[in-house]
Amino acid sequence: MKYYSLNHNAPNVSFQEAVIQGLATDKGLYFPETITPLAPSFFEAIESLSHEEIAFEAIKQFVGDEIPAETLKQIIAETLCFDFPLVEVENGIYSLELFHGPTMAFKDVGARFMSRCLAYFNKDSKNNKNTVLVATSGDTGGAVASGFLGVNGVDVVILYPSGKVSDIQERQLTTLGQNIKALEVDGVFDDCQDMVKKAFLDESLSHMQLTSANSINIARWLPQMFYFFFAYKALKAQNKSLVFSCPSGNFGNICAGIIAKKLGLPIEHFVASTNVNDTVPRFLSSGIYDPKPSIATISNAMDVGNPSNFIRIQEMYQNDLEQFKKDFSSYTFTDAETLVALKAIYNERGYIAEPHGAVGYLGLKKELLNIPNAIGVFLETAHPIKFLDVVEPALGVTLPLPTQIENVMNKEKVSVKISTYDELKAFLNSK
Repeated sequence: MKYYSLNHNAPNVSFQEAVIQGLATDKGLYFPETITPLAPSFFEAIESLSHEEIAFEAIKQFVGDEIPAETLKQIIAETLCFDFPLVEVENGIYSLELFHGPTMAFKDVGARFMSRCLAYFNKDSKNNKNTVLVATSGDTGGAVASGFLGVNGVDVVILYPSGKVSDIQERQLTTLGQNIKALEVDGVFDDCQDMVKKAFLDESLSHMQLTSANSINIARWLPQMFYFFFAYKALKAQNKSLVFSCPSGNFGNICAGIIAKKLGLPIEHFVASTNVNDTVPRFLSSGIYDPKPSIATISNAMDVGNPSNFIRIQEMYQNDLEQFKKDFSSYTFTDAETLVALKAIYNERGYIAEPHGAVGYLGLKKELLNIPNAIGVFLETAHPIKFLDVVEPALGVTLPLPTQIENVMNKEKVSVKISTYDELKAFLNSK
């Protein structure tokens, strides 16, 4: 499998090169040259397959022969070391819980998969060291920190916006030590992401072998398609159309879901549910892509003004807006609406969601008015404990601390404060 830049001005590369480089030399995101649908027999027999077998069949064409099959199966087994339960919240509407991993966020899947791919590619390098440079608006940092902790030949530098991630999220990315370093940026997530992209293109840093663990990296992004297959497996027997609603910030999750659809997964429709950072809903209304600076909300992991992965979605539809709209809708919701949904889900159904899942639920309910006989699935992307400052007062509950969270709460936060790209560059050169 070869990968090309979506800016179309850089050489095509292998899976290994795309993982190690993260971003193409022309600033473009990498995209697979081909997407070959899986055989109908795979979907007919999917109930009899394990999660690991499903994931292997889904991902193998994108890896090619660059990782031996048995090694790839082992990487998948280590990635999928936790459950992905579907919980029926109300009749015909399910929460797909993606928060049962080590850092209690969906990004554990991509971070674990990528870290193990990178470790395999570095296995024969005695002196080479990759530096994973990643921006986070919330959960990416903790998932990457956990996934890469102690991985030989890899240093991790995480940039996060000061005061704009939750206390638990901050502790997950600032307390692990070893090969994990955290930079606290005076700004918003888009400032962090811009610094990361600038560093990749800075030739004076080329000696560092920088790569990204944001969803711009194909090894972080592609495995996120796995859980769409798992949900289909669980719901197939109901023999109804499936609508998936993804709370969307950088659009990696929903983009991976569309890849799954292109592989043949029978998904009727996708909903990109956003907070007031509404670049994509506005695009669908006007046909004009007009990103704006991000706005802080209670669903902070979605506070992204210029979602990186949206260009990949446009590529899959050849920038044909009308074709795109057949498969895809996007709706925007305020913090006030999100809080009302949180309370309704809890008071009427006894289910504790968190702000991102609540946004996903709202978008799903809105779309199901158009497809009334479908089954709806909204993605619960993180455990409610990670947003207890919102969830507890809204619902009047006290959330017990899961073991994964308790383990980091008493550790000391260690971070370096920066404000400018020059400070980032100086930090990297001092390593």
